[in-house]
Amino acid sequence: MGEIGAERFMNLYKKVIQRLSLAAHVFRYGEMRQETLDDLRALTAEELAEIKTFFPMSKFFVFGHARSGTTLLARLLRVHPEVHCNWQAHFFTRKPFLESLVSSPEAREWLSRRSNRWNRGEDFSPLAIRAVSDFMLEREARREGKTIVGDKSPNSLVDGEAVKQMYAVYPDGRLIYIVRDGRDTAISHRFQAFIDSPQHLSLQDIAIRDDFAADPEPFFQGKRSIFTSNGLRKAAENWARNVEETDALGKTLYPEHYLSLRYEDLLEKPYLTMQRVWSFLGVDSELPKLEEAVTKEIQTNPDAKWQQKQAGALVMNLEKGKSGTWQDLFIERDKVIFEKIAGNTLRDWDYE
Repeated sequence: MGEIGAERFMNLYKKVIQRLSLAAHVFRYGEMRQETLDDLRALTAEELAEIKTFFPMSKFFVFGHARSGTTLLARLLRVHPEVHCNWQAHFFTRKPFLESLVSSPEAREWLSRRSNRWNRGEDFSPLAIRAVSDFMLEREARREGKTIVGDKSPNSLVDGEAVKQMYAVYPDGRLIYIVRDGRDTAISHRFQAFIDSPQHLSLQDIAIRDDFAADPEPFFQGKRSIFTSNGLRKAAENWARNVEETDALGKTLYPEHYLSLRYEDLLEKPYLTMQRVWSFLGVDSELPKLEEAVTKEIQTNPDAKWQQKQAGALVMNLEKGKSGTWQDLFIERDKVIFEKIAGNTLRDWDYE
């Protein structure tokens, strides 16, 4: 059998096995569940109150497009003596989502089985996944001596879907969304790909990366672009979609518990911006030495040191985390492309 023929045979074989498995489930349980977020019932007010007797800490989640300052915000959040924030749990921002813990037909059947006297006659699934995430968050916060805890995970892989996923499990949570100028975001993401993911680059991308490392001057003089036209279009589309969807759903689902801020304001007015964030979380934002702690933390940049170590020649001419880098590296073509696709979104967030 040829290579292509074998591949087709294996695909057909897998489909047959899947259909037999589904048929067996229908025969056993009488119906086929649609294991989706919409199928997960909402937590009742009584259940939320009961959960908080076991896991009383207030929870928050930080979303943002990749390379938008989510890590810096998390580091600043936890300089407060009452607030702990760690990152990349991806409860709601990368598949498989948290709800996948109960998404199999067998798990859902077990959690909602009528003969199970522990589930009080209800599907226990939403309580189960809430208990898992609450335990993960509070276990570390208790070790740190903190009373409010949150996770930061960029949501650029799923955009607004992350807000829906979060609301299904944490209707009582708080959502913080950080936005950065999409042009700077695209540049930062581009260099991250150059350094961290060269295996995913096309031959054209590799040539651009190598040319920049060898002689960056043409790129800073507006003669060459670090982007391909198609690559920049996708970056602009992804950024605009993430900002528009996340902000709209945040305001809709969390009218009182949603806060958005700009990365540029965090750089320009770090303490004032953090006071606003901490007040949103309900903690004292004027404690002694807080401003000093914010100043000290924002002056460190572990990511920049790591990138310098990984690819010194490639990033030696770049100031990590700087606002407005796009003005140095965007050629006229790049400006036109980004304006056409994401110009309205830029202006909505007061970017020139």
